[in-house]
Amino acid sequence: MEPVIVIGAGLAGCEAAWQLARRGIPVELREMKPHKMTPAHHSPDFGELVCSNSLRSDQLENAVGLLKEELRRCGSLILSCADAHRVEAGGALAVDRQGFSRAVTERVRAHPLITVTEGEVTRIPGEGEVIVASGPLTADALAGAIRELVHADYLSFFDAAAPLVTFESLDMDRAWFASRYDKGTADYINCALDQEEYAAFWKALTTAQEAEVRGFEDQKVFEGCMPVEVMARRGVDTLRYGPLKPKGLRDPRTGEEPYAVVQLRKDNAQGSIYNLVGFQTHLKWPEQRRVFSLIPALAHAEFVRYGVMHRNTYLDSPRLLDRYYRLKALPRVSFAGQITGVEGYVESTASGFAAAVELARRLLRQPPVDFPQETALGALALYVSNESVEQFQPMNINFGILPPLGYKVKGKRNKNAELSRRALEALAELEI
Repeated sequence: MEPVIVIGAGLAGCEAAWQLARRGIPVELREMKPHKMTPAHHSPDFGELVCSNSLRSDQLENAVGLLKEELRRCGSLILSCADAHRVEAGGALAVDRQGFSRAVTERVRAHPLITVTEGEVTRIPGEGEVIVASGPLTADALAGAIRELVHADYLSFFDAAAPLVTFESLDMDRAWFASRYDKGTADYINCALDQEEYAAFWKALTTAQEAEVRGFEDQKVFEGCMPVEVMARRGVDTLRYGPLKPKGLRDPRTGEEPYAVVQLRKDNAQGSIYNLVGFQTHLKWPEQRRVFSLIPALAHAEFVRYGVMHRNTYLDSPRLLDRYYRLKALPRVSFAGQITGVEGYVESTASGFAAAVELARRLLRQPPVDFPQETALGALALYVSNESVEQFQPMNINFGILPPLGYKVKGKRNKNAELSRRALEALAELEI
């Protein structure tokens, strides 16, 4: 059997290579380090954690905790190494960064079915099975090859994403469905602010702390797509003539046009997640929660993704990939990791796992494993490949993309625990 080419030895690539090899599939893992390093990387080891040593919550009441538990039960290399090198971090899974990467590297290099080829990859192999897991900082030559493969319109080179909130966490007593001037269907949730509320929001927004621009981020991102906080600093009424303009909207509580309106737009077909229209931002994440919660209807909002603006090469996956992370137009090529639009260490690992499991079963002439949407693994893959997501932006795993329970459970933590219980029961029924 010809080896599968896996490009990139980050979390997704190492997980993919390991899952293929443990199923008897030979792998050639191609990695440009240490011959060429991105500005974010400093170690020659595989699976390097570049911006945090934390894989986030390890609790089943949190969606990423569920995703980690699913990966553990499925025999994930990355979770095995992380658990072996964990450090105290309360309810989070944090690791000894160097020990973790070293363990991943040693286990990958020691597997008899994995051959590591060092050096920069500048093109997609013209034949054979390939998994591209080159990461959000894909080198220019390979990014160009991917661009030619998928067409330029389907590849983005930076994130300028607004925050996302769950519908059920909104205070609909302070909001209503409508479109401007009542044109078409009532597709937007409109969140009114009176003059005093707007003044408090504007002051907090214009004085909030911004995230640092790192060395590998492109300043042009911020010039080409203005953050909402920068727009606000141009004048106290600038937002009221921009993304917060009230024209054509009438608050049903008062029958009058509000002083300012924040609009939310549906982010998925189910209507469980909404994005804040025009709220691209470079504020620090705790500042986003603090400031945006000053919008009355968002006082208790659950943020499933914060706004980001940084260099990030990723695909318009809903148009390109199927639920197995394969290119629809060229199924011998799969993608994994943050280049698919999954956000976060654990999500990257999960995409590498799922892509490899499907490919291995196809090569072994076995039926695919269709992870159901009730599982975190399935929900993430189905979100990334969901063509109803029109304005695709990278996404962390969250309970908002899992189907609702269909019955009431009192308390958010209890509801999330029940979603996790359902997911793990569904996973147990699969043959993986």
